[in-house]
Amino acid sequence: MAKRILLLASGGGSLAAAILQAHDAGLINAEFVGLVSDKASPALDIARQFRLPDFYLPMQSDRTAWDQAIFECTEALAPDLIVSVGFMRILAARFINTFKVINTHPSLLPLFPGAHAVRDALAAGVTTTGTTVHWVDAGLDTGPVISQREVEVLPGDNEATLHERIKIAERALIVETLAGYGKTGTL
Repeated sequence: MAKRILLLASGGGSLAAAILQAHDAGLINAEFVGLVSDKASPALDIARQFRLPDFYLPMQSDRTAWDQAIFECTEALAPDLIVSVGFMRILAARFINTFKVINTHPSLLPLFPGAHAVRDALAAGVTTTGTTVHWVDAGLDTGPVISQREVEVLPGDNEATLHERIKIAERALIVETLAGYGKTGTL
């Protein structure tokens, strides 16, 4: 029986699109049960293009109420795995202690955690950075690493050019990771 996967997204949806295209091409053996977004983002349009149920749960002034809403939505969908693909919210402890959640990050963790990983890598003067798929835990990008891919920092790179190359590697890496999960049921 195919594993049930839920996507969480906040942004443009390029990672979600890559995953769903790979699924349609037969590369990922899984059942995608929905996409949840905290913003009225293009990721919701991507979900609709792939006829995937989409759920818009905007952040509320009462964070506890929002945490409860996303928990209940997720619980109703009963995923085996949740994939954070550009979801820019820290999930509540109850959520990550109940559900299996993985995330993509634009650096070679544990280096450069947080929201400005590409900028931080450039500021540090590294010659190689990359992307990581990791388990989500209670920390900020501190969960165990599942897979990584290196990306060379080229002379003249700025945040935009480097981030675009990292995104290309990130899309390939998450697809490969989920393809393996679909075959074995483990990460």
